[in-house]
Amino acid sequence: MYKYSIDINADLGEGIGNEAQLMPLISSCNIACGGHAGDEFSMQLAVKLAQAQKVKIGAHPSFPDKKNFGRLSMDLSSAALFKTIEDQINSLVAILKKENATLHHIKPHGALYNKATTDPKIASVIIEVIKAIHLPVYLYVPYNSIIAKIAIENRIPIVYEAFADRNYNDDLTLVSRLKDNAVLHNPDAVFEHVFRMTSKGKVKTIIGNYKEIKANTFCIHGDNPKALELVNILRHKLELEGIRIL
Repeated sequence: MYKYSIDINADLGEGIGNEAQLMPLISSCNIACGGHAGDEFSMQLAVKLAQAQKVKIGAHPSFPDKKNFGRLSMDLSSAALFKTIEDQINSLVAILKKENATLHHIKPHGALYNKATTDPKIASVIIEVIKAIHLPVYLYVPYNSIIAKIAIENRIPIVYEAFADRNYNDDLTLVSRLKDNAVLHNPDAVFEHVFRMTSKGKVKTIIGNYKEIKANTFCIHGDNPKALELVNILRHKLELEGIRIL
């Protein structure tokens, strides 16, 4: 008997080359579609691998900045930001149509994701793109974020996401990657992090406080050097605790 069910997602198609190893261990994936990484070949490969493992497929658009891997904010007009996000999603949708696959969700990447958490302008552009593409997709968003609130107001279906391998600040933003303690590398720490959020609805912040959080999907970054080990151990330990991966 399972006590809880969760989704585990990973950001893929980013040039790391571990998609074939990660895909059997996750239940949804976020495919880079040209903004920070990815091209037609990498998207098609990731889609085929996801289909083979029955993994839900998501688009992973970002600021158009491959040089900085989409992890630095860009000062774009709303129109320019709308166009690049729409173009990125449509590039993946075109491949999905060729492969007879379906787009399940959209999850912004890097600085775009982080900015949309607190910036109504950025969040609103993302929501307008989703409305414009006319596809029944979910949006992966952080709990209690600006983008979550705007999505709900616009009747965009959301899935609350948390990060299995990232530390949190007290305001539920992610600890900056410029800091040494931003990323979790220890499998036991990752498990405790996810198990606490799943079973207690609390996240332990970087200064030791416990804050309310909701999450139905948990991300392991595909570019984490220990991604395979982390997901393997996390899945095993969660299932021992009666948590099913869907």
